[in-house]
Amino acid sequence: MTVGVASRVRLLTAVVFTALALAGCKTTGSTETTGSVSPGSRSEADWRRDSEALGEKFRADPRDPDNAVRYAQALRATGQRTQAAAVLETAALHNPADKVLLGAYGRALADAGNFKQALDVLERAHSPDQPDWRILSVQGAVMDQMGRHADAQRYYASALRIVPDEPSVLSNLGLSYALSKDLKRAEQTLRRASAKGTADKRVGQNLALVVGLQGRFQEAETIARADLPEIEAAANVAYLRQLLAQKGNANLKKTIRSRAVDGLEPVDESGS
Repeated sequence: MTVGVASRVRLLTAVVFTALALAGCKTTGSTETTGSVSPGSRSEADWRRDSEALGEKFRADPRDPDNAVRYAQALRATGQRTQAAAVLETAALHNPADKVLLGAYGRALADAGNFKQALDVLERAHSPDQPDWRILSVQGAVMDQMGRHADAQRYYASALRIVPDEPSVLSNLGLSYALSKDLKRAEQTLRRASAKGTADKRVGQNLALVVGLQGRFQEAETIARADLPEIEAAANVAYLRQLLAQKGNANLKKTIRSRAVDGLEPVDESGS
């Protein structure tokens, strides 16, 4: 497997589990979904160039919320999660009511593993009278990361009342059921998600994992190969086999948590 293919496979399958959903969506009045632009659409060199340019702008004016969000996005894309959260914290101190900024900050905190603080910030990123389904989905994913699966499922249910059958939310709900050891319900939910024409490719990979966990390995491999070029399909099957070999291993639950479709992976919010 070449480095390029391996990188694409990781982007397809090893995404961070926070629902957010929100990796790059605006929290107000946006129709953008997290699956619309993936990190794979840009190289790491592109993100590093962005990071340098946006970093200079941030140091000149740390109060600019739009630049701070884009800068943090580039930092996260290059693995600098703690620094990304620090950048957004600084900008949030100057813009405490900016819900887009708060949403990005909450996502960055969760990405860095600061789950309790992430929940506190995400709570301020929308309001009961104007709930944002993407934020609700992220909150659910953070709950799943904390092992609070019943609470997570309530957040997903609230999101689905706003956007029924939204595949990204259904996918994360399905993973939550898997974490709760309800594999049949997980499969049913992931099949609903993958049946939607707008579903991200990673929904199918999550479905393949859940089917494989039930012992239906050939069916799981068929699902993992669907709608992918031959080389990527073969790589995904190899990765799936590696995951399924962990069955009964303590790391498997952590692996499932890491497979959300609309998790924290950076999305090109700059419009470039």
